[in-house]
Amino acid sequence: MNFSRRNAHSGRVLMLALFFSVFSFLISCHSGPTGQESKKSFTGYLTTAGDSTDRFQVAVVKGTPYEMGQQLGTMLKDEITVCLNTFLAAARQESPEAFGNEALDKAWEVNSPFIDERVKEEMKGLADATGLDLQDIRRAHMVPVVGTYSCSGVVVWGPATATGHTYQIRNLDFSKDAGLQDHPLVVVYVPDSGAVQVNVSFAGYIASHTGMNARHLVFGEIGESPASEYPYDLHGAHFSFLFRKMMYDATSLDDIIRTIRTTPLIKRYFLFFSDGREASQGGVKVLVSTPDSVKYHIWRDNDPDDIDAPNVLPNVVYNTMNNPVAFKMLKEYYGRFDADKMIELSRAVADEDGNLMNVVYDATTMEMWIAYANGQEDASRQGYVRLSLDELLEQAGLK
Repeated sequence: MNFSRRNAHSGRVLMLALFFSVFSFLISCHSGPTGQESKKSFTGYLTTAGDSTDRFQVAVVKGTPYEMGQQLGTMLKDEITVCLNTFLAAARQESPEAFGNEALDKAWEVNSPFIDERVKEEMKGLADATGLDLQDIRRAHMVPVVGTYSCSGVVVWGPATATGHTYQIRNLDFSKDAGLQDHPLVVVYVPDSGAVQVNVSFAGYIASHTGMNARHLVFGEIGESPASEYPYDLHGAHFSFLFRKMMYDATSLDDIIRTIRTTPLIKRYFLFFSDGREASQGGVKVLVSTPDSVKYHIWRDNDPDDIDAPNVLPNVVYNTMNNPVAFKMLKEYYGRFDADKMIELSRAVADEDGNLMNVVYDATTMEMWIAYANGQEDASRQGYVRLSLDELLEQAGLK
């Protein structure tokens, strides 16, 4: 064997190896970071929507339930602390017996088995980031479970609208004395597993009175539990926790109805759901009445057995604080509904004794128009601020 030729060959191999090594390094530098260890972790995104008295904060969080709670708590530590402490103090002042620590802790003990574990993990992340006692966070979430309230819900879709879209109203008629309106917050969740979702809420309150997921499904409710039935049997799912579970998991209206049918529920309330997708669009109204022998009633549209019959219409379901006004407007604007006319309807049926928060959804485009009360002035008297789920995800760098 010729030693000099072997040496030359080895030199060429070494030169080629060096060339490809340098080339790969330059390519990797130009293309940006790769590999698990070089990924940047998402720490949350916080912005403001609206202006003047209509302004509220919007947070986008991403990851596991614990991480999302932690991100939320880190970004809004002071706001969440003040909101939940003020809310608890106001509830205790209203009724020390119903909303005292002992009663709320008992409510959590009874209701906890029916609360999704993902929500519990989010509470833990929120507590660790804010320094709030986890028990106090749980107590604040038990106040609506134990208490009473009233609201309005309407869904119109397809031929009932000017656009062919699906629209839904959710008015939250609830006391303004607790000061929740001073801490409005919309949260967009981008979970590692499950659907992207929006919760229109208040700082630190992570259960849901209304929201939407990226599968074009919208969730809303009306309280119907009379004070005469207090204390309520809490051995079942409260809608506010069930909404968060369904926001993660639900893929269709039929899926939602199956969940309702197979879940032990509590109290009395109307639930409203809508689907904005063209192939499956529509709305459904559910009356939950667990103290009765028939636990629920389900109506789609124009149903002669609807509780609001004979005042029913095709492609419409509704129940509000002022049904005569609602039906009159639904007939007058039939086939002409758009976001502006839905806002008009939302304002017209708001409870004059306490209107805390209103949302109009376009489930087709995944847009929302949101109004919070300002001081003691009702939400219905405020401007409705537009948000787009797609735009928020893009702003947060997640789309």
